[in-house]
Amino acid sequence: MSIRAVVWDVDDTLFDYTTADRAGMHAHLAAEGLLEAYESAERALAQWRAVTDSQWARFAAGEVSFEEQRRDRVRVFLGRELTDAEAEAWFERYLGHYEAAWALFPDVLPVLDSLAASHRHAVLSNSSLHVQDRKLRVLGVHDRFEVILCAAEIGVSKPEAGAFLAVCEALDLPPHLVAYVGDHPEIDWRGAADAGLVSVWIDRNGVYTWDDAPAGPHRIASLAELPAILGADTRFGAPSTFR
Repeated sequence: MSIRAVVWDVDDTLFDYTTADRAGMHAHLAAEGLLEAYESAERALAQWRAVTDSQWARFAAGEVSFEEQRRDRVRVFLGRELTDAEAEAWFERYLGHYEAAWALFPDVLPVLDSLAASHRHAVLSNSSLHVQDRKLRVLGVHDRFEVILCAAEIGVSKPEAGAFLAVCEALDLPPHLVAYVGDHPEIDWRGAADAGLVSVWIDRNGVYTWDDAPAGPHRIASLAELPAILGADTRFGAPSTFR
């Protein structure tokens, strides 16, 4: 049986989160007069990303709320005590710079157009619906998806099978008729494969090794390769660069 639906990750799959985060934080630190406190802008950005990753892991594990991890990111990064209001205000100022840099990857709209008639589309993200719903609207693709599920609301995060099965249930489709496209080799790729979905890993930069791959993986360097994997009857697509 052919794939009936495509479920998408958002950050660093559809939306160029890494570029926007780096550009936004660089502009924010400059505006706050904090760049000179670091050896280099790269060192400051690397520290922000490390703090973000560690605090996000606490949220994914259910240790803190979505809002708490944001406030704690600010406190840990700055290395000082802040009230909730102070931390939230700092983060909101950063968001202004970050959102100014929002953009889809160039291959997103062509593949969504190509698959619009042949496949149903949904989103599964480890973020919150408040964040991702607004992001997809600003980026102009919200109406492309009939289902948008996020970990903060469903109470389970990728790579847990329950997250992937929840979106399949929302689509009323069995996992083997659903493809999941994401950028992370463990959270997205292995998690979706273990849950029984057709798992597609978008690895644009080719920075990961091919060792210890889950059974039946698909690894692509561009979304232009996706229609061929899905068997879509479309002129859009390119031969896979990974085997």
